[in-house]
Amino acid sequence: MDKTQALLDILNLELIDRNLYRAQNLSIGTKRVFGGQVLAQAAIAAIHSVDDDRHLHSLHGYFILPGDVEKPIVYRVTETRDGGSFSTRRVTAVQNGKDIFILASSFQLKQDGLDHQIQAPNVTKPDQLASDYEIAKKFKDMVPDYLIRMIQEKPIEFKPVEMPDFLTPIKNEPFQHVWFKYKGSLGDDINTHKKILAYASDYNLLLTALRPHEVTVHDVQLASLDHAMWFHRDFRVDEWLLYALDSPSASNARGFTRGNIFDLQGRLVASVAQEGLVRKRRDKKEN
Repeated sequence: MDKTQALLDILNLELIDRNLYRAQNLSIGTKRVFGGQVLAQAAIAAIHSVDDDRHLHSLHGYFILPGDVEKPIVYRVTETRDGGSFSTRRVTAVQNGKDIFILASSFQLKQDGLDHQIQAPNVTKPDQLASDYEIAKKFKDMVPDYLIRMIQEKPIEFKPVEMPDFLTPIKNEPFQHVWFKYKGSLGDDINTHKKILAYASDYNLLLTALRPHEVTVHDVQLASLDHAMWFHRDFRVDEWLLYALDSPSASNARGFTRGNIFDLQGRLVASVAQEGLVRKRRDKKEN
């Protein structure tokens, strides 16, 4: 199946009852459900519960248990509040009778206000870069199988500005930049673009926390713990976006990472923050 369509399919939720939905999973090469998928599906469930004139502007989620990619997930929406300008929703994701993820989300009427932003980084443009998949294929005889599975061809194309070092990582500053876009064409519905961006936002964050430490993803256990996201301006995720990532801190087996997302015109369209488990493995078992 075409993976771009497969992604859209799993982000279309099945209505079970009022504010109750069921969703399927899309594997990214591991037995666990990808965190960005759960985040996006929970956001969609919340979007379905508000009027069309209220627009999603922030998400705050906690990953409680790993999801099983072989079983569907049920999403339950609580309509917490509808005010004059803002609406708040809480979403709980359930699998095997247990909560695996909780989300708080906020929606706002379109309103005029102050407008400023930080400047976009001046980095190499995407048309001059190779994708992570192309890079992995080029060095496939040297890259471990588990990395090939993780960097499999995806519905989102990623082009790293800084060349990834799969085998012999060196100490780097805790910063990286990655261009990305959805490979297909999408319509003009901003909610479609927001759910795809929420899905893509979980990629590359915790990898930024590894850059100063001379380790690969096979040397550590990584898992998202919480994820926050803010939508600033309208955008298109089927056009190139730049993820400017940094990791201010790692301690107590946790890594803290942030990301600002810019479009090709340099507009800041969204921001992300995440903390995740970053713990050295005691063995070398594959994921």
